[in-house]
Amino acid sequence: MSDNQYDVVVVGGGPGGYVAAIRAAQLGLKTACVEMRATLGGTCLNVGCIPSKALLHASERFEEAEHGLEALGIKTGGVKLDLKAMMGHKEKVVGDNVKGIEFLFKKNKIDWIKGKGRLKSGTEVEITEGPDKGKTVAAKNIIIATGSESTPIPGVEVDEKQIVTSTGALELAKVPKKLVVIGGGVIGLELGSVWARLGSEVTVVEFLDRILPTNDGEISKNFQRILKKQGIEFKLSSKVTSAKASKTGVTLTVEPAAGGDAQEIKADVVLLSVGRRPFTEGLGLEELGIETDKRGVIQVDGHYRTNVPTVYAIGDCIPGAMLAHKAEDEGVVCAEMIAGQKPHINYDAIPGIVYTWPEVASVGKTEEELKSAGIEYKSGKFPFTANGRARAMNATEGFVKILADKTTDKVLGCHIIGPDAGGLIHEIVTIIEFGGSAEDVARTCHGHPTLNEVVKEAALAVDNRTIHM
Repeated sequence: MSDNQYDVVVVGGGPGGYVAAIRAAQLGLKTACVEMRATLGGTCLNVGCIPSKALLHASERFEEAEHGLEALGIKTGGVKLDLKAMMGHKEKVVGDNVKGIEFLFKKNKIDWIKGKGRLKSGTEVEITEGPDKGKTVAAKNIIIATGSESTPIPGVEVDEKQIVTSTGALELAKVPKKLVVIGGGVIGLELGSVWARLGSEVTVVEFLDRILPTNDGEISKNFQRILKKQGIEFKLSSKVTSAKASKTGVTLTVEPAAGGDAQEIKADVVLLSVGRRPFTEGLGLEELGIETDKRGVIQVDGHYRTNVPTVYAIGDCIPGAMLAHKAEDEGVVCAEMIAGQKPHINYDAIPGIVYTWPEVASVGKTEEELKSAGIEYKSGKFPFTANGRARAMNATEGFVKILADKTTDKVLGCHIIGPDAGGLIHEIVTIIEFGGSAEDVARTCHGHPTLNEVVKEAALAVDNRTIHM
Protein backbone atom coordinates (compact mmCIF):
# COMPACT_ATOMS: atom_id res chain seq x y z
CA MET A 1 0.00 0.00 0.00
CA SER A 2 1.52 3.34 -1.06
CA ASP A 3 1.87 6.39 1.19
CA ASN A 4 -1.33 7.95 -0.17
CA GLN A 5 -3.46 4.80 0.05
CA TYR A 6 -5.31 3.84 3.22
CA ASP A 7 -7.81 1.37 4.56
CA VAL A 8 -9.67 4.21 6.30
CA VAL A 9 -9.59 7.97 5.85
CA VAL A 10 -11.53 9.96 8.43
CA VAL A 11 -12.62 13.47 7.42
CA GLY A 12 -12.73 15.53 10.61
CA GLY A 13 -10.60 15.39 13.75
CA GLY A 14 -13.21 16.07 16.43
CA PRO A 15 -14.36 13.59 19.10
CA GLY A 16 -16.09 11.33 16.57
CA GLY A 17 -13.33 11.57 13.99
CA TYR A 18 -10.23 11.18 16.13
CA VAL A 19 -11.79 8.32 18.11
CA ALA A 20 -12.80 6.55 14.87
CA ALA A 21 -9.24 6.96 13.60
CA ILE A 22 -7.71 5.60 16.81
CA ARG A 23 -10.03 2.59 16.90
CA ALA A 24 -9.45 1.83 13.21
CA ALA A 25 -5.68 1.95 13.77
CA GLN A 26 -5.98 -0.30 16.82
CA LEU A 27 -7.75 -2.83 14.60
CA GLY A 28 -4.79 -2.91 12.22
CA LEU A 29 -6.25 -0.68 9.51
CA LYS A 30 -3.93 1.84 7.86
CA THR A 31 -5.57 5.12 8.84
CA ALA A 32 -5.38 8.83 8.09
CA CYS A 33 -7.37 11.74 9.47
CA VAL A 34 -8.04 14.94 7.52
CA GLU A 35 -8.47 18.00 9.75
CA MET A 36 -8.62 21.64 8.63
CA ARG A 37 -7.94 23.23 12.04
CA ALA A 38 -4.39 23.92 13.15
CA THR A 39 -5.10 21.61 16.10
CA LEU A 40 -6.96 18.32 16.51
CA GLY A 41 -10.01 17.88 18.71
CA GLY A 42 -12.68 19.68 16.66
CA THR A 43 -15.19 22.13 18.10
CA CYS A 44 -15.41 20.18 21.37
CA LEU A 45 -11.80 20.43 22.48
CA ASN A 46 -10.99 23.78 20.85
CA VAL A 47 -14.06 26.02 21.16
CA GLY A 48 -16.77 23.93 22.83
CA CYS A 49 -17.04 21.32 25.57
CA ILE A 50 -13.57 21.63 27.08
CA PRO A 51 -13.01 25.43 27.22
CA SER A 52 -16.59 26.00 28.37
CA LYS A 53 -16.13 23.53 31.24
CA ALA A 54 -12.90 25.28 32.23
CA LEU A 55 -14.77 28.58 32.47
CA LEU A 56 -17.78 26.98 34.17
CA HIS A 57 -15.56 25.47 36.85
CA ALA A 58 -13.53 28.66 37.34
CA SER A 59 -16.62 30.89 37.51
CA GLU A 60 -18.26 28.51 40.01
CA ARG A 61 -15.20 28.77 42.27
CA PHE A 62 -15.26 32.57 41.93
CA GLU A 63 -18.91 32.76 42.93
CA GLU A 64 -18.35 30.30 45.77
CA ALA A 65 -15.47 32.40 47.11
CA GLU A 66 -17.61 35.55 46.85
CA HIS A 67 -20.86 34.22 48.27
CA GLY A 68 -20.78 30.55 49.25
CA LEU A 69 -17.83 29.91 51.55
CA GLU A 70 -19.00 32.12 54.41
CA ALA A 71 -21.86 29.68 55.10
CA LEU A 72 -19.18 27.02 55.70
CA GLY A 73 -17.32 29.19 58.16
CA ILE A 74 -14.69 30.43 55.69
CA LYS A 75 -14.28 34.20 55.47
CA THR A 76 -12.52 35.27 52.29
CA GLY A 77 -13.06 39.03 51.80
CA GLY A 78 -11.81 41.12 48.92
CA VAL A 79 -12.32 38.48 46.22
CA LYS A 80 -11.30 39.88 42.84
CA LEU A 81 -11.77 38.60 39.32
CA ASP A 82 -8.69 38.29 37.10
CA LEU A 83 -10.41 37.53 33.80
CA LYS A 84 -7.13 37.39 31.89
CA ALA A 85 -5.79 34.71 34.24
CA MET A 86 -9.08 32.80 34.06
CA MET A 87 -8.86 32.82 30.26
CA GLY A 88 -5.24 31.69 30.57
CA HIS A 89 -6.40 28.68 32.59
CA LYS A 90 -8.91 27.89 29.85
CA GLU A 91 -6.26 28.14 27.13
CA LYS A 92 -3.89 25.83 29.03
CA VAL A 93 -6.64 23.24 29.46
CA VAL A 94 -7.41 23.39 25.73
CA GLY A 95 -3.73 23.24 24.77
CA ASP A 96 -3.02 20.22 26.97
CA ASN A 97 -6.01 18.35 25.56
CA VAL A 98 -5.26 18.95 21.89
CA LYS A 99 -1.60 18.02 22.41
CA GLY A 100 -2.86 14.81 23.95
CA ILE A 101 -4.72 13.93 20.75
CA GLU A 102 -1.57 14.59 18.69
CA PHE A 103 0.31 12.19 20.96
CA LEU A 104 -2.37 9.52 20.49
CA PHE A 105 -2.14 9.89 16.70
CA LYS A 106 1.62 9.34 16.83
CA LYS A 107 1.25 6.44 19.25
CA ASN A 108 -1.26 4.72 16.94
CA LYS A 109 0.64 5.61 13.72
CA ILE A 110 -2.24 7.67 12.29
CA ASP A 111 -1.34 10.13 9.54
CA TRP A 112 -2.71 13.61 10.16
CA ILE A 113 -3.40 15.26 6.80
CA LYS A 114 -3.68 19.00 7.37
CA GLY A 115 -6.31 20.89 5.43
CA LYS A 116 -9.93 20.90 4.34
CA GLY A 117 -11.04 17.67 2.72
CA ARG A 118 -13.47 17.15 -0.15
CA LEU A 119 -14.70 13.81 -1.42
CA LYS A 120 -13.49 13.49 -4.99
CA SER A 121 -15.07 10.04 -5.26
CA GLY A 122 -16.26 7.28 -2.95
CA THR A 123 -12.64 6.26 -2.44
CA GLU A 124 -10.70 9.54 -2.77
CA VAL A 125 -10.34 12.66 -0.62
CA GLU A 126 -8.66 15.75 -2.01
CA ILE A 127 -7.33 18.59 0.13
CA THR A 128 -8.75 21.89 -1.14
CA GLU A 129 -7.31 24.27 1.49
CA GLY A 130 -4.55 24.31 4.08
CA PRO A 131 -0.95 23.08 4.37
CA ASP A 132 -1.60 19.89 2.35
CA LYS A 133 -3.63 21.64 -0.37
CA GLY A 134 -3.52 19.74 -3.67
CA LYS A 135 -2.90 16.37 -2.09
CA THR A 136 -5.27 13.48 -2.86
CA VAL A 137 -5.48 10.36 -0.71
CA ALA A 138 -7.15 7.10 -1.62
CA ALA A 139 -9.11 4.96 0.84
CA LYS A 140 -11.03 1.71 0.79
CA ASN A 141 -13.39 3.37 3.30
CA ILE A 142 -14.12 7.02 4.12
CA ILE A 143 -15.71 8.16 7.39
CA ILE A 144 -17.29 11.64 7.39
CA ALA A 145 -17.00 13.17 10.87
CA THR A 146 -17.12 16.88 10.12
CA GLY A 147 -19.31 17.83 13.08
CA SER A 148 -21.55 20.88 13.28
CA GLU A 149 -21.62 24.67 13.41
CA SER A 150 -23.80 27.26 15.11
CA THR A 151 -27.16 27.74 13.38
CA PRO A 152 -27.71 31.30 12.10
CA ILE A 153 -31.02 33.16 12.20
CA PRO A 154 -32.22 35.96 9.88
CA GLY A 155 -31.54 39.48 11.09
CA VAL A 156 -28.75 38.51 13.48
CA GLU A 157 -25.32 38.88 11.90
CA VAL A 158 -22.51 37.33 13.94
CA ASP A 159 -19.22 39.25 14.23
CA GLU A 160 -17.82 37.24 17.20
CA LYS A 161 -17.24 40.51 19.08
CA GLN A 162 -20.61 42.03 19.97
CA ILE A 163 -22.87 39.38 18.43
CA VAL A 164 -21.20 36.08 19.19
CA THR A 165 -21.67 32.34 18.93
CA SER A 166 -20.30 30.03 21.61
CA THR A 167 -16.86 30.56 20.01
CA GLY A 168 -16.86 34.30 20.68
CA ALA A 169 -18.51 33.90 24.09
CA LEU A 170 -15.43 31.94 25.22
CA GLU A 171 -13.10 34.78 24.19
CA LEU A 172 -14.66 37.96 25.61
CA ALA A 173 -11.97 40.36 26.84
CA LYS A 174 -14.17 41.87 29.55
CA VAL A 175 -17.34 41.02 31.43
CA PRO A 176 -20.30 42.53 29.55
CA LYS A 177 -22.63 44.59 31.73
CA LYS A 178 -25.66 43.22 29.88
CA LEU A 179 -25.66 39.92 28.00
CA VAL A 180 -28.65 38.67 26.00
CA VAL A 181 -28.69 34.97 25.15
CA ILE A 182 -30.82 33.97 22.17
CA GLY A 183 -31.88 30.38 22.86
CA GLY A 184 -32.64 28.58 26.11
CA GLY A 185 -30.81 25.35 25.32
CA VAL A 186 -27.70 23.79 26.81
CA ILE A 187 -25.03 26.03 25.25
CA GLY A 188 -26.82 29.30 25.99
CA LEU A 189 -27.57 28.38 29.60
CA GLU A 190 -24.05 27.14 30.31
CA LEU A 191 -22.30 30.21 28.89
CA GLY A 192 -24.97 32.52 30.24
CA SER A 193 -24.25 31.06 33.69
CA VAL A 194 -20.52 31.71 33.31
CA TRP A 195 -20.96 35.41 32.59
CA ALA A 196 -23.77 35.84 35.13
CA ARG A 197 -21.44 34.55 37.87
CA LEU A 198 -18.73 36.96 36.72
CA GLY A 199 -21.09 39.95 36.95
CA SER A 200 -23.21 40.20 33.79
CA GLU A 201 -26.93 40.93 33.82
CA VAL A 202 -28.15 38.00 31.72
CA THR A 203 -31.46 37.71 29.87
CA VAL A 204 -32.38 34.55 27.97
CA VAL A 205 -34.80 34.88 25.04
CA GLU A 206 -36.39 31.53 24.08
CA PHE A 207 -38.85 30.91 21.22
CA LEU A 208 -40.64 28.07 23.02
CA ASP A 209 -42.55 28.29 26.30
CA ARG A 210 -39.79 26.71 28.42
CA ILE A 211 -36.03 26.37 28.59
CA LEU A 212 -34.35 23.02 27.84
CA PRO A 213 -37.37 22.15 25.66
CA THR A 214 -36.26 18.56 24.95
CA ASN A 215 -35.76 17.71 28.63
CA ASP A 216 -38.32 16.39 31.08
CA GLY A 217 -40.85 19.17 31.71
CA GLU A 218 -40.61 19.05 35.50
CA ILE A 219 -36.83 19.38 35.30
CA SER A 220 -37.07 22.36 32.93
CA LYS A 221 -39.57 24.16 35.17
CA ASN A 222 -37.49 23.68 38.31
CA PHE A 223 -34.27 24.55 36.52
CA GLN A 224 -35.69 27.87 35.33
CA ARG A 225 -36.78 28.66 38.90
CA ILE A 226 -33.26 27.96 40.22
CA LEU A 227 -31.56 30.02 37.50
CA LYS A 228 -33.92 32.91 38.17
CA LYS A 229 -32.87 32.84 41.82
CA GLN A 230 -29.30 33.13 40.54
CA GLY A 231 -30.22 36.35 38.75
CA ILE A 232 -30.84 35.18 35.18
CA GLU A 233 -33.97 36.65 33.56
CA PHE A 234 -36.11 34.90 30.94
CA LYS A 235 -38.31 35.98 28.06
CA LEU A 236 -40.10 32.84 26.91
CA SER A 237 -42.37 32.38 23.88
CA SER A 238 -40.39 35.18 22.24
CA LYS A 239 -38.39 35.57 19.06
CA VAL A 240 -35.57 37.90 18.05
CA THR A 241 -36.22 39.41 14.62
CA SER A 242 -33.15 41.63 14.41
CA ALA A 243 -29.98 42.58 16.25
CA LYS A 244 -28.13 45.77 15.26
CA ALA A 245 -24.64 46.43 16.58
CA SER A 246 -23.24 49.92 17.14
CA LYS A 247 -20.39 51.50 19.10
CA THR A 248 -22.61 51.71 22.17
CA GLY A 249 -23.86 48.11 22.10
CA VAL A 250 -26.48 45.94 20.42
CA THR A 251 -30.18 46.71 20.00
CA LEU A 252 -32.45 43.68 19.64
CA THR A 253 -36.00 43.63 18.35
CA VAL A 254 -38.02 41.00 20.19
CA GLU A 255 -41.57 39.90 19.35
CA PRO A 256 -43.97 37.35 20.89
CA ALA A 257 -43.54 34.02 19.14
CA ALA A 258 -47.26 33.90 18.42
CA GLY A 259 -47.21 37.41 16.98
CA GLY A 260 -47.76 40.80 18.56
CA ASP A 261 -46.09 44.08 19.39
CA ALA A 262 -42.31 44.22 19.20
CA GLN A 263 -40.05 45.66 21.88
CA GLU A 264 -36.40 46.65 21.95
CA ILE A 265 -33.79 45.22 24.30
CA LYS A 266 -30.31 46.69 24.61
CA ALA A 267 -27.21 44.65 25.39
CA ASP A 268 -23.45 44.96 25.38
CA VAL A 269 -23.05 41.46 23.96
CA VAL A 270 -25.52 39.05 22.34
CA LEU A 271 -24.92 35.29 22.35
CA LEU A 272 -26.64 33.43 19.51
CA SER A 273 -27.23 29.83 20.56
CA VAL A 274 -30.36 28.49 18.88
CA GLY A 275 -28.82 25.12 18.07
CA ARG A 276 -26.30 23.66 15.65
CA ARG A 277 -26.42 22.31 12.09
CA PRO A 278 -24.22 19.78 10.26
CA PHE A 279 -21.00 21.27 8.90
CA THR A 280 -20.72 19.75 5.43
CA GLU A 281 -20.08 22.80 3.24
CA GLY A 282 -17.59 22.09 0.45
CA LEU A 283 -17.49 18.38 1.24
CA GLY A 284 -18.72 17.31 -2.21
CA LEU A 285 -21.80 15.42 -1.00
CA GLU A 286 -24.13 16.70 -3.70
CA GLU A 287 -21.69 15.88 -6.49
CA LEU A 288 -21.41 12.28 -5.23
CA GLY A 289 -25.16 11.97 -4.74
CA ILE A 290 -24.85 11.32 -1.00
CA GLU A 291 -28.31 11.64 0.50
CA THR A 292 -29.07 14.35 3.07
CA ASP A 293 -32.29 15.75 4.47
CA LYS A 294 -33.38 19.37 4.01
CA ARG A 295 -31.26 20.44 7.00
CA GLY A 296 -28.15 18.86 5.51
CA VAL A 297 -28.16 15.89 7.88
CA ILE A 298 -26.44 12.93 6.17
CA GLN A 299 -28.64 9.85 5.91
CA VAL A 300 -27.05 6.55 6.97
CA ASP A 301 -28.11 2.95 7.54
CA GLY A 302 -27.69 0.91 10.73
CA HIS A 303 -24.00 0.50 9.93
CA TYR A 304 -23.39 4.27 9.45
CA ARG A 305 -23.05 3.69 5.71
CA THR A 306 -24.38 6.32 3.30
CA ASN A 307 -25.97 5.42 -0.03
CA VAL A 308 -22.40 5.40 -1.43
CA PRO A 309 -21.25 2.02 -0.01
CA THR A 310 -17.65 3.03 0.76
CA VAL A 311 -18.62 6.26 2.54
CA TYR A 312 -19.74 6.31 6.18
CA ALA A 313 -20.81 9.17 8.45
CA ILE A 314 -20.98 9.64 12.22
CA GLY A 315 -21.55 12.28 14.89
CA ASP A 316 -23.24 15.65 14.55
CA CYS A 317 -23.67 15.38 10.77
CA ILE A 318 -26.03 12.35 11.02
CA PRO A 319 -29.43 12.05 12.78
CA GLY A 320 -29.60 12.07 16.56
CA ALA A 321 -28.44 14.18 19.46
CA MET A 322 -25.40 16.37 18.82
CA LEU A 323 -23.27 15.11 21.69
CA ALA A 324 -19.52 14.52 21.75
CA HIS A 325 -19.88 11.19 23.58
CA LYS A 326 -22.47 9.97 21.07
CA ALA A 327 -20.01 10.81 18.27
CA GLU A 328 -17.19 9.01 20.09
CA ASP A 329 -19.23 5.83 20.50
CA GLU A 330 -20.32 6.00 16.86
CA GLY A 331 -16.68 6.42 15.83
CA VAL A 332 -15.69 3.26 17.69
CA VAL A 333 -18.65 1.26 16.37
CA CYS A 334 -18.18 2.45 12.78
CA ALA A 335 -14.49 1.47 12.79
CA GLU A 336 -15.32 -1.93 14.28
CA MET A 337 -18.02 -2.52 11.66
CA ILE A 338 -15.56 -1.68 8.87
CA ALA A 339 -13.21 -4.23 10.44
CA GLY A 340 -15.93 -6.89 10.30
CA GLN A 341 -17.05 -6.87 13.92
CA LYS A 342 -20.67 -6.62 15.14
CA PRO A 343 -20.84 -3.94 17.85
CA HIS A 344 -23.92 -1.95 18.87
CA ILE A 345 -25.05 1.31 20.48
CA ASN A 346 -28.13 1.54 22.68
CA TYR A 347 -29.39 5.03 21.88
CA ASP A 348 -31.76 4.88 24.86
CA ALA A 349 -28.69 4.76 27.12
CA ILE A 350 -26.94 7.95 25.99
CA PRO A 351 -26.93 10.61 28.72
CA GLY A 352 -27.37 14.33 28.22
CA ILE A 353 -25.78 16.75 30.70
CA VAL A 354 -25.99 20.49 31.34
CA TYR A 355 -22.90 21.63 33.26
CA THR A 356 -24.43 24.56 35.12
CA TRP A 357 -24.75 24.71 38.90
CA PRO A 358 -26.69 22.75 39.82
CA GLU A 359 -26.11 20.31 36.97
CA VAL A 360 -28.91 18.76 34.95
CA ALA A 361 -28.62 15.23 33.58
CA SER A 362 -30.97 12.84 31.85
CA VAL A 363 -31.07 9.47 30.14
CA GLY A 364 -33.86 7.55 28.42
CA LYS A 365 -37.46 8.70 28.10
CA THR A 366 -39.13 11.78 29.58
CA GLU A 367 -42.59 11.66 31.13
CA GLU A 368 -43.91 13.55 28.12
CA GLU A 369 -42.49 10.94 25.72
CA LEU A 370 -43.93 8.03 27.71
CA LYS A 371 -47.37 9.65 27.85
CA SER A 372 -47.27 10.40 24.12
CA ALA A 373 -46.37 6.75 23.38
CA GLY A 374 -49.11 5.44 25.66
CA ILE A 375 -46.65 3.59 27.90
CA GLU A 376 -47.83 3.06 31.46
CA TYR A 377 -45.11 3.91 33.94
CA LYS A 378 -44.33 4.54 37.61
CA SER A 379 -42.36 7.54 38.84
CA GLY A 380 -40.10 7.75 41.88
CA LYS A 381 -38.65 11.04 43.08
CA PHE A 382 -36.35 12.01 45.94
CA PRO A 383 -34.96 15.47 46.84
CA PHE A 384 -31.37 16.39 47.69
CA THR A 385 -32.72 18.31 50.72
CA ALA A 386 -33.22 14.95 52.47
CA ASN A 387 -29.66 13.73 51.81
CA GLY A 388 -26.98 14.06 54.51
CA ARG A 389 -24.07 14.55 52.11
CA ALA A 390 -25.92 17.25 50.15
CA ARG A 391 -26.68 19.07 53.41
CA ALA A 392 -23.02 18.84 54.43
CA MET A 393 -22.06 20.37 51.06
CA ASN A 394 -24.72 23.10 51.36
CA ALA A 395 -25.95 21.90 47.95
CA THR A 396 -29.53 20.79 48.44
CA GLU A 397 -31.25 22.19 45.31
CA GLY A 398 -32.93 19.62 43.07
CA PHE A 399 -34.01 15.99 42.95
CA VAL A 400 -33.65 12.63 41.21
CA LYS A 401 -36.60 11.20 39.26
CA ILE A 402 -36.66 7.62 37.97
CA LEU A 403 -39.29 6.38 35.51
CA ALA A 404 -40.00 2.64 35.30
CA ASP A 405 -42.40 0.44 33.35
CA LYS A 406 -45.59 -0.05 35.40
CA THR A 407 -45.72 -3.80 34.73
CA THR A 408 -42.08 -4.94 34.45
CA ASP A 409 -40.35 -2.27 36.60
CA LYS A 410 -37.73 -1.88 33.83
CA VAL A 411 -36.07 1.55 34.07
CA LEU A 412 -37.17 3.70 31.13
CA GLY A 413 -35.62 7.02 32.06
CA CYS A 414 -33.96 9.10 34.75
CA HIS A 415 -33.82 12.87 35.22
CA ILE A 416 -31.63 14.64 37.75
CA ILE A 417 -31.17 18.25 38.76
CA GLY A 418 -28.68 18.75 41.54
CA PRO A 419 -25.02 18.54 42.60
CA ASP A 420 -22.92 16.22 40.40
CA ALA A 421 -25.96 15.20 38.35
CA GLY A 422 -23.61 14.47 35.43
CA GLY A 423 -21.79 11.87 37.51
CA LEU A 424 -24.84 10.38 39.23
CA ILE A 425 -26.69 9.73 35.97
CA HIS A 426 -24.21 7.06 34.90
CA GLU A 427 -25.54 4.56 37.43
CA ILE A 428 -28.85 4.65 35.58
CA VAL A 429 -27.13 4.69 32.17
CA THR A 430 -25.59 1.34 33.13
CA ILE A 431 -28.90 0.00 34.46
CA ILE A 432 -30.67 0.90 31.19
CA GLU A 433 -27.83 -0.62 29.12
CA PHE A 434 -28.33 -3.94 30.93
CA GLY A 435 -32.14 -3.76 30.95
CA GLY A 436 -32.30 -3.42 34.73
CA SER A 437 -35.20 -2.46 36.97
CA ALA A 438 -35.82 0.17 39.63
CA GLU A 439 -35.73 -2.69 42.13
CA ASP A 440 -32.18 -3.53 40.96
CA VAL A 441 -31.10 -0.01 41.91
CA ALA A 442 -33.04 -0.07 45.18
CA ARG A 443 -31.51 -3.42 46.22
CA THR A 444 -27.94 -2.32 45.44
CA CYS A 445 -25.97 -1.15 48.48
CA HIS A 446 -24.97 2.50 48.15
CA GLY A 447 -22.19 4.05 50.24
CA HIS A 448 -23.13 6.43 53.06
CA PRO A 449 -22.96 9.37 53.15
CA THR A 450 -22.97 9.97 49.38
CA LEU A 451 -25.05 11.87 46.87
CA ASN A 452 -25.64 8.51 45.17
CA GLU A 453 -28.05 7.62 47.95
CA VAL A 454 -30.53 10.06 46.38
CA VAL A 455 -30.56 7.80 43.29
CA LYS A 456 -31.26 4.76 45.49
CA GLU A 457 -34.07 6.56 47.34
CA ALA A 458 -35.64 7.63 44.03
CA ALA A 459 -35.61 3.96 43.00
CA LEU A 460 -37.26 3.04 46.30
CA ALA A 461 -39.82 5.80 45.66
CA VAL A 462 -40.90 4.02 42.46
CA ASP A 463 -42.38 1.39 44.82
CA ASN A 464 -43.50 3.99 47.40
CA ARG A 465 -41.05 2.83 50.06
CA THR A 466 -38.47 5.53 50.61
CA ILE A 467 -36.58 5.27 53.89
CA HIS A 468 -35.44 8.84 54.54
CA MET A 469 -38.59 10.79 53.73
